[in-house]
Amino acid sequence: MNAYIFPGQGAQFSGMGLDLYEKSPLAQEFFEKANDILGFPITDIMFEGSAEDLKETKVTQPAIFLHSVILAKTLGENFKPDMVAGHSLGEFSALVAAGTLTFEDGLKLVSQRAKAMQKACELEPSTMAAVLGLEDSIVENVCTNTEGIVVAANYNCPGQLVISGDVDAINRACETLKEEGARRALVLPVGGAFHSPLMEPAREELAAAIENTTFSKPNCPIYQNVTASAITDENEIKANLISQLTAPVRWTQSVQQMIADGACHFTEVGPGKVLQGLVKKINRESETASATLETNA
Repeated sequence: MNAYIFPGQGAQFSGMGLDLYEKSPLAQEFFEKANDILGFPITDIMFEGSAEDLKETKVTQPAIFLHSVILAKTLGENFKPDMVAGHSLGEFSALVAAGTLTFEDGLKLVSQRAKAMQKACELEPSTMAAVLGLEDSIVENVCTNTEGIVVAANYNCPGQLVISGDVDAINRACETLKEEGARRALVLPVGGAFHSPLMEPAREELAAAIENTTFSKPNCPIYQNVTASAITDENEIKANLISQLTAPVRWTQSVQQMIADGACHFTEVGPGKVLQGLVKKINRESETASATLETNA
């Protein structure tokens, strides 16, 4: 069975999407539509902007979403997923690709999500840290016993977990995790504590927008970050999407469940190959590939 997976924030690069724009009239159409919806020429920043320009949250999230979704649309008949999943932001791309959200609604929600997260980041100094080389249970235990707000945020693959919280708590947790034998406990260059209780203001703001958006039944099951299980009910999808900003990304568990449900080939749709690397670390027998425009040649 074929699983299609969609990357999240961090996969952006200067020049992303330019090849799609130049080779596909359909892609051009969607990119121009995106410029109109967003009210600024995001294509200029994607195609010609610097890495610094692309780091701005209001640009990063829509840019990655657009690259993934437009690439999926250019695949046409060759886009045949038996199941889909997306990492954090990538879940929105997956929902559009699977027919649950329209392109327009998906982009509007992603834009609102980015702005809401940016606002939440500015309320309190917060950050995230990558922890390598420890069992999940040890990391979870350290988070529970550290003073302040610090939680497990991204279960990326066995031995790689990202924690999220207020700056002081993250620094304290990193010291303890090193004492516990972590190979690395490294504070990440991010401006906020994504997938933690500190995102509650953003969750509330996004919840209102999601509630007012029409969701349709997906063409195939989507394995959502919050539950790591196959979901096909649109109301359940909506509820999980609202919970996503303050809940952990259960990527390891999602991939394991997809494999248990028959997935043997994972195609990454969007910039980079980060998710393929994580899939291989979760199960080295799985086949992985990147979606390319040439797939439709």
